[in-house]
Amino acid sequence: MQITKQPHSYLLTPSALDYDISEEMFNPEYWQKNNAIVGSKEGRATAWFVRFNQGIAVLKHYYRGGLIGKLLSDQYIFTKLENTRVYQEFALLEQLQLMGLPVPTPLGARISLHFGIYRADILTEAVPEATSVCEVLQARALSANELESIGHTIAQFHRAGAYHDDLNINNILFDANGKVFLIDFDKGKIMQPNSSWQHANMERLQRSFKKRPANGRPFILMKISGKY
Repeated sequence: MQITKQPHSYLLTPSALDYDISEEMFNPEYWQKNNAIVGSKEGRATAWFVRFNQGIAVLKHYYRGGLIGKLLSDQYIFTKLENTRVYQEFALLEQLQLMGLPVPTPLGARISLHFGIYRADILTEAVPEATSVCEVLQARALSANELESIGHTIAQFHRAGAYHDDLNINNILFDANGKVFLIDFDKGKIMQPNSSWQHANMERLQRSFKKRPANGRPFILMKISGKY
């Protein structure tokens, strides 16, 4: 990771950088002005899909959740760079890629500082022609092969000690070839493999399978058959 210090911000970029990153690229208005927004996805906040470096990237702003999020929204107390959520996610994505795990490539990140408070954004490579498990389930049940692929992929992460803090059907994607990716590693970490946190991780995922999509079609909950 390369770190560029500005008067009121930090820019994070990969060590091997073959493209330009500037602060303005972390503002949706920059991409709107350049007619480069190709889509968006609503969640806690909007994720913007933009044309970048001959491909598609995803721009995400960091927001707080829960009750404190209603008060502080996107503001975090700055102690040091390594403690920021965006630095930790960026570093984790780089580490997971080195381990050969299927995650998006981090392209750049920005930490903006004002009077001891920071806000943050991250730009990652989009998974090509991705479809989330949630989107599949709104149309049909998962096939046995798809469930096998999901289970096998999660088992890979668990064996490597890669903890995903919010494993749910929106954060598991199939690419155009059916390969499974995990996304959104905010608050993730590398931990000692242990059945306790691994089972809790799977129970969280199972709860998300039980929910119903907006169109009212019930999800069909099936046992994920990955090798554990």
